[in-house]
Amino acid sequence: DGAEGGGGEKSAIHFLVLTSFPFPSSQCTNGHLMCAGCFIHLLADARLKEEQATCPNCRCEISKSLCCRNLAVEKAVSELPSECGFCMRQFPRSLLERHQKEECQDRVTQCKYKRIGCPWQGPYHELTVHEAECTHPTKTGNELMEILDEMDQTHKKEMQLYNSIFSLLSFEKIGYTEVQFRPYRTDDFITRLYYETPRFTVLNQTWVLKARVNDSERNPNLSCKRTLSFQLILKSKISSPMECSFLLLKGPYDDVKINPVIYHFVFTNENNETEYVPLPIIDSVECNKLLAAKNINLRLFIFQIQK
Repeated sequence: DGAEGGGGEKSAIHFLVLTSFPFPSSQCTNGHLMCAGCFIHLLADARLKEEQATCPNCRCEISKSLCCRNLAVEKAVSELPSECGFCMRQFPRSLLERHQKEECQDRVTQCKYKRIGCPWQGPYHELTVHEAECTHPTKTGNELMEILDEMDQTHKKEMQLYNSIFSLLSFEKIGYTEVQFRPYRTDDFITRLYYETPRFTVLNQTWVLKARVNDSERNPNLSCKRTLSFQLILKSKISSPMECSFLLLKGPYDDVKINPVIYHFVFTNENNETEYVPLPIIDSVECNKLLAAKNINLRLFIFQIQK
């Protein structure tokens, strides 16, 4: 929204959505406002197109250092009326979150018997009637056991990841380091953006990480969906195969949301590069946060499996 220059109507609409995002607005040097979501998206698009990001209204240069917050506008917008997505009534934006979470009679809620498998979801004002008629409390023990078995399987899959991480922490050889992906361009006629880290040492070996956007599709800037994938490359020569598990997490000072995924590979001198694997960012908004930054800072863990 508001990604293109425009007249008063589009600017007014854009002004009204400033606090639709859980972070502050940004203002260019000429005073034009952007919600933080659009600001990050503009910076990410400029990175993908190898261009200088510009204000969609006046085309002046924008960046994290050139733009600033307008606290007066943020305060004013917080008092503007906004429509509840459930009951369609209007409230000041400063009160909307509490209304939607605690007070709205049309907010989506779940049956209290969801713990024994009831899938019902509906408006809060229908909850009492549903729970009085819910059939799950009257199911037989065998029926409930089947439902609980399915729920246990889902929970078991979720716990496998955490148990795997705890198991890896008991390994004898563990290494981690902060890595910084720097943007580069290919030498193709139509250049493509990719990222690469400087060489670094972990577990007494030299490594490099590479990353690419949307699996190196030609025009990722035209896609609303943004993804990053990466590969780990062993640069050292080794005397025997080196079996490792590895994962990337966010750096200590970043707020990007990455779900931990453990990858596994056996490195040899002939096969020293993993396939490109997904960086498990939760959505395109989080990916844009990384792309908008000058460099991408993450933390890499490598666990060597001893025979």
